[in-house]
Amino acid sequence: MKSASSSSIQKSIQPSIQPWIQSARFDGWLILAPPFVALLVVALLPARLRTGGGDVPLGAWVALVLLVDVAHVYSTLFRTYLDRHRRRRLTALLVVVPLACWGVGAAVYGAAGAGGFWRVLAYVAVWHFVRQQYGFLRLYNRREPDNEPDNQGKRLDEILIYAATLYPLAWWHLAPPRQFNWFVPGDIMQLDWPAGRLALTVLYAALWVLYLAKEIRSARRGRPLNWPRTLLLVGTAASWLVGIVWFDADLVFTLLNVVAHGVPYLALVWAGQTTVAPVRASRFRLWPAVLGFLGLIVALAWLEEGLWDGLVWREHAAVFGWFQALPHITHPLVLTWLVPLLAVPQATHYVLDGFIWKRGR
Repeated sequence: MKSASSSSIQKSIQPSIQPWIQSARFDGWLILAPPFVALLVVALLPARLRTGGGDVPLGAWVALVLLVDVAHVYSTLFRTYLDRHRRRRLTALLVVVPLACWGVGAAVYGAAGAGGFWRVLAYVAVWHFVRQQYGFLRLYNRREPDNEPDNQGKRLDEILIYAATLYPLAWWHLAPPRQFNWFVPGDIMQLDWPAGRLALTVLYAALWVLYLAKEIRSARRGRPLNWPRTLLLVGTAASWLVGIVWFDADLVFTLLNVVAHGVPYLALVWAGQTTVAPVRASRFRLWPAVLGFLGLIVALAWLEEGLWDGLVWREHAAVFGWFQALPHITHPLVLTWLVPLLAVPQATHYVLDGFIWKRGR
């Protein structure tokens, strides 16, 4: 998500003390609570799943990767191709971006092989995840004063939200090989450097001390605590730190990474949809709309992952039995074009996300 919300979401915001996007209940459960719920689930996991390697159990993979991670990619459709107003305004962009993603992906795959392709896509995805947290911070900080010295506090908030994501990522780069990856093994570059990890940790802790001092000073001036912003910062920091630094397990990383990112994104898209075409007035209108929204994106996610499994991976036959009749593609030249083609939805999601949340889009 880019730095600012669209005008449609802005219009849905009613004056209140706290800068909620939709409401305290909506934001609390669907945007701010997911990382804390995921952390609670991690705490309740058996020790072997919190400390061991190995693949993510099939049921967890379906729930986290298929139903949340892949599905949330397709929710972008509701702010682009399925929105007639944006479709008219962004026609060229909506045509060019997927074609460009396919072409660039094929070029990278042809030049750097499968490893190079997945590494590039992983870093694009990482930046997308980082920017989403920054975007939410901008939404929850939009009512903070821009005048000095308060403006310095806003800058510190922005630095800290970046640090909350980039510190664990930098630590990952400077750590021994981990038992998890972003997409495929080796997609994140690593160099074991203990001194570098220590220096980063000290700097990160210092930022939190500065933030705490800023909040104490603000409270002494009689200003109320910005609860959404505070919960966003704490939830982001805790989920990224626990998922990447504290634990070394694929399930823990996937759980915290997917839930903390995918669920709030789905909620934000839904908030935009209900602003354009309100469905909250009647429970009888709400639930069909929710089921239609989720049903479409889950169906598309299942179709995409089925094609991946049948044509390329062959890892989840129990879930994608029908797709096992497809030919298993192993020819390098065919894969050069096929893999980037199958990755077009997520690559398009990453690119379009940099445009659709700008003010006025």
